[in-house]
Amino acid sequence: MSPGPRRRAGPSTRRPPVVVVGVGRLGGALALALQAKRWPVRIHSRTAAGRQRAEALGLKAASPADLKRARVVLLCVPDASVPSVARGLSTTLPRTAALVHTAGALPLDALGTTRGRPRGSFHPLCAVSSPHDSLAGSTVAVSTPSRALRDVLRRMAADAGLRVIEVPEAHRAAYHAGAVLSAGGLVSLADAAVAALGASGIPPADALAALLPLMHSALRGLETRGLAGGLTGPIVRGDSGVVAAHLEALPADVAPLYRLLSRRALGLAGDRLEPTSRAALERLLKPSG
Repeated sequence: MSPGPRRRAGPSTRRPPVVVVGVGRLGGALALALQAKRWPVRIHSRTAAGRQRAEALGLKAASPADLKRARVVLLCVPDASVPSVARGLSTTLPRTAALVHTAGALPLDALGTTRGRPRGSFHPLCAVSSPHDSLAGSTVAVSTPSRALRDVLRRMAADAGLRVIEVPEAHRAAYHAGAVLSAGGLVSLADAAVAALGASGIPPADALAALLPLMHSALRGLETRGLAGGLTGPIVRGDSGVVAAHLEALPADVAPLYRLLSRRALGLAGDRLEPTSRAALERLLKPSG
C-alpha cells in the first residue's frame, strides 16, 4: 500500500498564534503588520483604555483561551516593566509559549529563567511614532538560543518587511549603543550643528531648516555610496586651512566634538589623502589638553 500524499504545513503551522502585550505605538504597528499577513494575532492589555485602543485599530483582545493557545508572546511594554510583566504571564501561559521582548538594551534574562520556556528578543530599528507606521524597509535585531523560535521570528520579520540581523547576547550593549548613536546621537549632532550656525548669528529655527536638507542629502549619499564613498567636506579634501578656521570659530563645547568626528573621518578618507595633508590634519586634530 503506497503512502498517502504528504500533508503540507497549513497556515497555523507557518504562522503560529501570537499575543502582543501592550498596544502602544510599537505593539500596534507590529500587530497590524502581522495581521495584514494573516497571522493569528491577539492583543493582551490589562487596562480598559488599552483594550479600547486595540478595538479602534481593528485588533482583537486576547481571551483566556487565546493566552493558552499562544505560541509567541511579544512584550511591547516599557523596558522597566518587562521583568514584572514576564513574571505575571509565566503563571498563565503554557510552557511552550515563547516570551519575546522588543527592547534593544535588555538581555534575555530580563524575561526570567523558567526552564523549558523559549525566550527571545525582537527589536525593530525603527522610530515608530504611530501604530499605523509601516515597518517595511527597516531592520530588526533578533536574539534567541532557540532554533525553532528563531525561525518563527524570521518569518514574522519577513512578513512585516523587516531585514534581520542577529545579535549575540554577550554584545548586546555594543549593538544598542550603535543604534542609539544613529538615532538619538544624530539628533544631538544636529543640535551641535545648530549651535555652530548660531555662533555666526543664525537663529536656531533658521539653522535647523537650513541643515535638515543637507543632512538628508548626506544620508542619501551614504545609502548610495557607503561610508567611505559618502564622506564629503574638508577632511576628505585634505584642506587643513579650513579645518583650522573651523576649530577657531566653533563654540567651546562644540569644538571637541568636531575634532573627534574629524579624526573619525580621517580613517574613512583612507588613501585618498596625500601623506603631507594627512599629517597636517592629524596635528590639528590631536585631542586638546
